[in-house]
Amino acid sequence: MLASVTTFAVQGINSQPVTVEVDLRQGLETFTIVGLPDRAVRESRERVRAGLKNSGFEFPKKRVTVNLAPADVRKAGPAFDLAIAVGILSADDQIPPDATDGYALCGELSLTGRVRPIRGALAIALGAKQAGISRLLMPAECAPEAALVHEVDAIAVPDLERIVALFRGEWGPSPAEPAAPLEGDDGGWALDLADVRGQHDAKRALEIAAAGGHNVLMIGPPGAGKTMLARRVPSLLPPPDFDEAIEITRIQSVVGMNNGRLVRQRPFRAPHHTISPSGLVGGGSVPRPGEITLAHRGVLFMDELPEFARHALEALRQPLEEGRVWVTRGQRSLIYPSDFMLVAAANECPCARPDGHCRCSEIDRLRYARRLSGPLLDRIDLVCHVPPAAPLELVAPDGGAESSEAVCERVIAARDRQAGRLVLDAVNCNGSMDGRLTRKHVRPASEARDLLLDGHRRMSLTARGHDRVLRIARTIADLEGSDEVKAVHVAEALGFRVGAATGLAA
Repeated sequence: MLASVTTFAVQGINSQPVTVEVDLRQGLETFTIVGLPDRAVRESRERVRAGLKNSGFEFPKKRVTVNLAPADVRKAGPAFDLAIAVGILSADDQIPPDATDGYALCGELSLTGRVRPIRGALAIALGAKQAGISRLLMPAECAPEAALVHEVDAIAVPDLERIVALFRGEWGPSPAEPAAPLEGDDGGWALDLADVRGQHDAKRALEIAAAGGHNVLMIGPPGAGKTMLARRVPSLLPPPDFDEAIEITRIQSVVGMNNGRLVRQRPFRAPHHTISPSGLVGGGSVPRPGEITLAHRGVLFMDELPEFARHALEALRQPLEEGRVWVTRGQRSLIYPSDFMLVAAANECPCARPDGHCRCSEIDRLRYARRLSGPLLDRIDLVCHVPPAAPLELVAPDGGAESSEAVCERVIAARDRQAGRLVLDAVNCNGSMDGRLTRKHVRPASEARDLLLDGHRRMSLTARGHDRVLRIARTIADLEGSDEVKAVHVAEALGFRVGAATGLAA
């Protein structure tokens, strides 16, 4: 007897349909799985055998061959257990023939026949939608997440007995509903920009960066407030729209970080400086998204930027430019999204003495500055210096400092202007524009062009740096509600670009 059941394999952050073909033949009792299974898939033989018997069903005493097609795609993880078990029951006539038509099944089996949760439920549901499959059987813990895709009926199944009852027409469950947000999870951030005393230049740089999706580097002594400022950047950003929230939720689901609910906050990732290149950009023997993908549509904060390994920093160059990263491991090549906002912090010198009495020689300072390559600095839009806060600012009573809410309102207004201008260009903010879109949408006034030419002479701007200055100026104009990029906007953009041209050695 031959039966086939549809399931899905998670590849990167996407999913691909897999057909589980089960063939039962008379002969020596064996159980073979083919189709490039990994160890977890091969071990499903024991889970499926015990799960069927402990659920009151017979495991056929025949030659059982399971093929996972297409055979040239590697299959990893325990999510194929459920489809294999149902395929065996179908081939052995323990459930009606063709009862599984129109269904896809994904789930891990316990030895008792209970269905355990899996990773990537949202990615699987999106794959089912793309494949035209409208009914998806999932573990009860994963069904609310899969139900976020409205075109697919995600049906929660607790165990094998209920699944067989469904296919025999003895149980008619209703599709799961998306999980309600947790109380108090309104997408806001508890950290407020008003908590930071002084640092008006740095706050202005972060406002511009948030409004246009630009990268920013803060340079200053320890204790000046760089980390405080960086951790408040998410409070300046507009909440993600539904499509962005789906992207963020899918990524977190694949890596096992999601709680089954739609994400309502932009991610904030702060990896330690000892992270490896594969941990930062993705990879591993079994490819996994890196920190830049986990920060997609959000913020990647890299504290003590020069302390990161040089090859890890250089791996950021392509993702910063293109918003995605290619990861090739063995026979697999995956594309991960990495449209993030980089916020970095660095000390002025290696000793980083908080009292300001530097003991570093000029050679030490130059060696420290050279840890950041010119091409990497050229991809950072704004560089601001964060000096120690004045004592009077620290002891002053609370009040007067602008809150994150007030800044966020201006950021949202600026992003709305950008969205209206870029609606036909498949980008959502100024920082995502390439050279062609920059020339199309940023046309500075004559005085602004003269100022930009003077900046070229004084700062030796590269072509990339030229475009980034124009994008920053366009964002500053958007914050002011100006349709024209004026000289004052270019002047402020050049002022924040000086640090990128001089680096830490300044």
